[in-house]
Amino acid sequence: METIFALATAPGKAGVAIIRISGPRAHDAAEILAGRRPKLRQASLCTLKDASGTVLDTGLVLLFGKEASFTGENVAELQLHGARATIAAVLSALGAMDGLRSAEPGEFTRRAMENGCMDLTEVEGLADLIEAETEAQRKQALAILSGDFAKRVETWREDLVLAMSLVELIIDFADEEIPTDVTPEVRPRIERLISGISQELDGIKSAQNIRDGFEVAIIGPPNIGKSTLLNRLAQRDAALVTDIPGTTRDILELRMDLGGFLVTFLDTAGLRETSDQIEALGIERARARAQEADLRVILSDGGPLVMAPQSPDDLVLRGKGDDGGAAVISGKTGAGLSEFLAHITAVFADRAGNAGMATRERHRRDLEAAKQAMESAADRLRFFPEQADLLAE
Repeated sequence: METIFALATAPGKAGVAIIRISGPRAHDAAEILAGRRPKLRQASLCTLKDASGTVLDTGLVLLFGKEASFTGENVAELQLHGARATIAAVLSALGAMDGLRSAEPGEFTRRAMENGCMDLTEVEGLADLIEAETEAQRKQALAILSGDFAKRVETWREDLVLAMSLVELIIDFADEEIPTDVTPEVRPRIERLISGISQELDGIKSAQNIRDGFEVAIIGPPNIGKSTLLNRLAQRDAALVTDIPGTTRDILELRMDLGGFLVTFLDTAGLRETSDQIEALGIERARARAQEADLRVILSDGGPLVMAPQSPDDLVLRGKGDDGGAAVISGKTGAGLSEFLAHITAVFADRAGNAGMATRERHRRDLEAAKQAMESAADRLRFFPEQADLLAE
């Protein structure tokens, strides 16, 4: 096994930079640089030198044994001054040592998984935590990283193993004097598995929304104030605003942290009949994106709606309601804006309350396959013990 090293903190100039070394020669490498080997799990102030004796930096050196490290291997961490030149010099000195090489992207985490320190769901939680932009994303990622999802799956596995054992007992010892009807013990476990997996699948859309963000489409006829509203939300001129109908052709996106949730507002082309081919393409995209959005804000000028609400949570507001009033919104004056944002936040908070732990397409596929297998087993249970072998399979 090669010993790997890499900068563990963000690249660039900083007050402190951390270089991590992992593998069988990690402690030796730290000793060569520091001139001595500090005690395990005790920070030691050391002067680091390269092979020629040139001083590279003064910093803290920490050593971790394989039983108490992130990767499950011997690990050394060098806490240095965060100057780019200092980081480059220490990395160069490590690269010149026999048996050491630069780590590949994600290799520390991969070794942690291969050595049994993390499972795949915890690795995914760590990746999500690093990418988290909002409080909801942070909490979700931290729960997965802490092993909550893995614990839930383990309870399913325990039920499954016991159910399988009881069924296979009948197959293996068919001629022995043992009870042949184990369905009273098997059936509740299968039903519990189906229920638990179904509940997780029901919450996967909301969990994915927390991880990837919610989308809100702002739609309406031309010159109803969609782009002005987007600019008000952005607090800058994110969208071009003119009195010419059809100014907005493509979809403009604005990402916001709204109540701890990542929300992307979509400014779409004004919906109307047009002979302009480019504008027509923009309108077609606007309709398709609005259909896919998690919530729609339909702005009206008092006439027929350009699109019917697709969900009870969709908002229908009178655009350019500069003077205020009920069910109005104005990007120009801000009238109705606080109620507008409060409604969206409440809707997404309610949906997030139903979120499960599964957040990825891989999770959905595997859960659906498992549920299908359990439903098949529940059906086979009607023919037990004659079809015990099929039930076990």
